Amino acid sequence: MYKTINNPIFKIKSAYMKKILFVLAAISVFGSVSSQDFGLQLYSLRNQLKKDFKGGLDSIHEFGIRNVEGNEFYGITPEKFRKGIDEQGLKLVSFAVDYDDLKKDLTPVIQRARLLGVSFLVCYWIPHKSSNFDMSNVDEAAAIFNQAGKILKENGIQLCYHNHGYEFQPSANGTLFGDLLMKTNPDYVSYELDVFWAKQGCVDPVQLMKKYPSRFMLMHLKDRQIGTRCDLSGNANEETNVVLGNGDVNIKKVMRAAKKTNVKYFFIEDESTRVMQQIPQSLGYLKSLK
Repeated sequence: MYKTINNPIFKIKSAYMKKILFVLAAISVFGSVSSQDFGLQLYSLRNQLKKDFKGGLDSIHEFGIRNVEGNEFYGITPEKFRKGIDEQGLKLVSFAVDYDDLKKDLTPVIQRARLLGVSFLVCYWIPHKSSNFDMSNVDEAAAIFNQAGKILKENGIQLCYHNHGYEFQPSANGTLFGDLLMKTNPDYVSYELDVFWAKQGCVDPVQLMKKYPSRFMLMHLKDRQIGTRCDLSGNANEETNVVLGNGDVNIKKVMRAAKKTNVKYFFIEDESTRVMQQIPQSLGYLKSLK
């Protein structure tokens, strides 16, 4: 049942995996949430997936995770990507969509979404000059998101925008992120709240959810090393990603607040080099919450 992966990148000893899975199983008896309720953003295993796509998916399956979110194809065709996901019994919930592609004919975007079988497309970045994100960027993005979101919705796909910290520049109405929410039609545009990047942008993600309880349908669960300074540039040291519950994001309060919102899927994302060790620990923490 517990096999050793031969690729050096995935050399996780069977005994070690048995121990981790035993701990997770024990916690699930007392916790209120199963690991299958938490997904994984595949970017977390980007280095592993690029070297051994099947091996990377094997690891996800062994973690007990079933829902995943995609961002790229790791050097294989979309067809092979989808086949690999299906063969592992994983569900691809959402996938990345480029901002510039939203400005064009959406036929290829819709066709790819249908090929992948996703319900959500997520835009991860609004192009802007350096740290000069301003209202002109908000106005342009809102118009593009509203138009594209309407077409996607008519084709059974929900468009979401994922925050990256730079959107929390102050504005006359609060923050530019708040302006973006006000200017986008909730019928066509939803959001994926990345709690790490909210914190990095000097904002409390719990307060965001309280202020906009209906606007977030997806969430990235990430924790930030205590002592990290916030930064409105949209940049962060990847090694400041720590095990959930060990940082300054206050994941416990985040999960409590999320229960009162429209969030439907939670994805763990860990960009650190310790990801293979940290994911099981993060799952264990999430399952211990009540």
